Amino acid sequence: MGTPAKRSAGELADLATPMAVRVAATLSLVERAGSAGTTAEQLAEETGANAPALRLLLDHLVTVGVFDVDGERYRPTELGAQLHEDAPGGIKPLLDINCSGGRAELAFVELLGTITTGAPAYPRRYGTDFWSDLDARPELRRSFDAHMNWRFREHAPRIARGFDRGRFAEILDVGGGDGTLLAEILRAHPGVRGRVLDVAATTAAAAARFSADGLGDRAGVVAGSFFEPLPTGADACLLCDVLHDWDDRCAREMLAGCRRAVADNGAVVVIEPIRGAGVGTARDLHMLMCFGGREREVDEIAALASSSGLELRGRVPVSEGRTALEFASAPSQF
Repeated sequence: MGTPAKRSAGELADLATPMAVRVAATLSLVERAGSAGTTAEQLAEETGANAPALRLLLDHLVTVGVFDVDGERYRPTELGAQLHEDAPGGIKPLLDINCSGGRAELAFVELLGTITTGAPAYPRRYGTDFWSDLDARPELRRSFDAHMNWRFREHAPRIARGFDRGRFAEILDVGGGDGTLLAEILRAHPGVRGRVLDVAATTAAAAARFSADGLGDRAGVVAGSFFEPLPTGADACLLCDVLHDWDDRCAREMLAGCRRAVADNGAVVVIEPIRGAGVGTARDLHMLMCFGGREREVDEIAALASSSGLELRGRVPVSEGRTALEFASAPSQF
């Protein structure tokens, strides 16, 4: 193997390129230019941008390989095509500043405050926490739900097949979004029924999904918060990609709420990326910066569950980068 190219500290700290890429995504420059390319003036007219300033942006994007230029026409490269809204990688919502993901990333400018205080940067930048921002701005909520839907398109079928949920007659998917995962579980296990609990705007989308998928007789929704008493009686409460969004105190509260909600001999199933098992260090910083949460090791999740009256009964990988941990009540403690 060759020696990796040396990088300077200045290159690592460069903000011009990442911000130029984010602005390009936000203005949909790749989609507007198309495969034939177009001029800076035409792009400026379509986006309402300042033409001389936009040309400077495009010239830098040419320098870093996102666009090519032929005369006056700027055309996306293969690299730039990744910014297209239909690109398979689905990266655009994480770069578009008007989407929940792109907006959250900009809170990294407040990282110093997070590192010195331990508090998330998002409220420092925007004056409110991430979840309240979604509640107050429907367009952010829609972009968040759309990204979660895309993110689970491949993971959900694997998760549904990778863990034996057929032994649970009824599942409560806590924080289950628009029902993508629960729908896959019900398709994989025809004898199972389930409900999604999430905020009202999101459960409306879940109800529409279940109806469209022909699952309306086996799937339902509950509008609410997982910090309020949960509906009781399910054989299993499912928390998928939820705990890592919260600090330890909130995570314990959620786990305890799930323990109280499940039927006797029921289970609480936590599906999470596991720290040290394919989760990158940048992801750790993002969870801390945005939510005050973090990725955790299995022992850390088990310790939170133990303090919530649960004991770990089993673990199994269910999808790339995700592990299912099954917990049951610990009668000796309660």
